[in-house]
Amino acid sequence: QVRLVESGGGLVQPGGSLRLSCAASGSTFSITVMGWYRQAPGKQRELVATITRDKTSNYADALKGRFTISRDNGKNTVDLQMNSLEPEDTAVYSCNAKGYSRASWGQGTQVTVSS
Repeated sequence: QVRLVESGGGLVQPGGSLRLSCAASGSTFSITVMGWYRQAPGKQRELVATITRDKTSNYADALKGRFTISRDNGKNTVDLQMNSLEPEDTAVYSCNAKGYSRASWGQGTQVTVSS
C-alpha cells in the first residue's frame, strides 16, 4: 500500500504563493504517475497537474504558467508551487499516486485565497 500525506496548505491573500508537498510511503516502488487534484466547494474534483517518474509534467490549461509541479524520486515527494493565487483557487488539494493497478489518495490540504 501507498500512503500519501499532504502539507503546506493555508490561508493566503490574492496574488500570493503557496508550496504544497506530498510525501509518499509504503510501496513506493509501484508508483508511476503522481499528481495534484483539487475540489472547490460545490464543484467537481478537477485535475491540477500530473508528473511521471521521468518528470514529464501535464497541467490543466487554465493553470499552466501559474502552477508548477515537481517530483523527487529519491525522497518520494511531489510538490506543487502555486503563484499568483486567486480566490477561485480556493479548494481542497489532494495528492494522487498511481500504481500498476491501484491509485492512492492523500487526505487533502485546504487552500484558501482571501483578503
